[in-house]
Amino acid sequence: MKVINLDYLASNPLLPHVQEAMIEAIRKNYGNPSSQHQIGDKAATALAKAREQVARLINAPSEKEVVFTSGGTESVNHAVKGVAFANADKGKHIVTSNIEHNAVLRSLRALKMMDYKVTSVPVDSYGRVNPDDVAKAIKDDTILVTIMHSNNEIGTIQPLAEIARVTRERKVIFHCDAVDSVGVVPFDVQKLGVDLLSFAANQFYGPSGVGGLYIRRGTRIWPLIDGGVQENNKRAGTENLIGIIGMGVAAELAVRDMDARLLYARELKERLIRGLRARIDDIFINGHPEFSLPNLVSVSIRYIEGEGVVLMLDEEGIAVSTRSACAAGALQASHVLLSIGRDFADAQGTMVLTFGITTTEEDVDRFMDVLGRVVQTLRGMSPLYAKAKQAAASSARLAAAEGGIR
Repeated sequence: MKVINLDYLASNPLLPHVQEAMIEAIRKNYGNPSSQHQIGDKAATALAKAREQVARLINAPSEKEVVFTSGGTESVNHAVKGVAFANADKGKHIVTSNIEHNAVLRSLRALKMMDYKVTSVPVDSYGRVNPDDVAKAIKDDTILVTIMHSNNEIGTIQPLAEIARVTRERKVIFHCDAVDSVGVVPFDVQKLGVDLLSFAANQFYGPSGVGGLYIRRGTRIWPLIDGGVQENNKRAGTENLIGIIGMGVAAELAVRDMDARLLYARELKERLIRGLRARIDDIFINGHPEFSLPNLVSVSIRYIEGEGVVLMLDEEGIAVSTRSACAAGALQASHVLLSIGRDFADAQGTMVLTFGITTTEEDVDRFMDVLGRVVQTLRGMSPLYAKAKQAAASSARLAAAEGGIR
């Protein structure tokens, strides 16, 4: 039985070209890019090429503005804490949103213990931030605004360019967590106007454990890791050259294939949403209908528990998630879903479906067929669903009776 992966957000598979490039790099036994000899020079050349490839993916003005990290989480921590530490003399106030990833939220929680203050702006029912709310939240001592590009649980994309205009006018540094966006949708740091951008290779078919942080020239930021002078003095430690080479190739392929990937993902998403609505009643499709990731569908199914669905689908060889892998195992309801107005019960009955270039229409159709049976089974055991159906039937009879009286 073929295993169907609809949890691409946890990690994408390595593309064959990426695998080949990394294997070739291993066989060539690259040295340390900081070494002052011909072996080091060879490694430094490979590192520089990868940096140029990644810079092109986000349209960075200079490849020197790209710092390689161990992944999206480190990039976010570096951006948020590094700006806070470097600009503490200017102020200790930070603005964020209610639906940020835990990498941002927990970085801010650590800063609060150091007497930094945080204002979190709300989102609408689609999960969108209003730039006016950001403007109102900024104070004289605000040093950083950190707003994600796309949400990892509902897929909603934020109006970054509008928010950036606010931060530029107020001379506040703007960081964007774009881990789930870069390499998936077109991203241009110059047009969007961000000062710092966090992203990760494993979201665009590169290796896990490798990420990037774009730092606009002139942005005040401290390195989090002390030691050598690697990464233009921004991040100490010998670079993960093999992984970075893989990231560079993945970035180059993402630029080349972006249009085709976008078209295919949108077709699959439309097919998936149509099928869900046709097969299952009492569902909500979360996120913005227009401004959202093309490879993500968040669906809240009433009168069931999401973990039960995940386990039953797994027995059928279908992998899905109830939320991002970084938050899996948390017992509390998703703060993202609560922020857009879902109640605790509906939040617990939510699945996050993500797919990629190896997902087929047949995979989507099989998933929906199996899901329909799973939901029917679980609802058959749910007293809440039985009561809801009884109430609906009673309302229908009453409405029919009143219509007859008239």
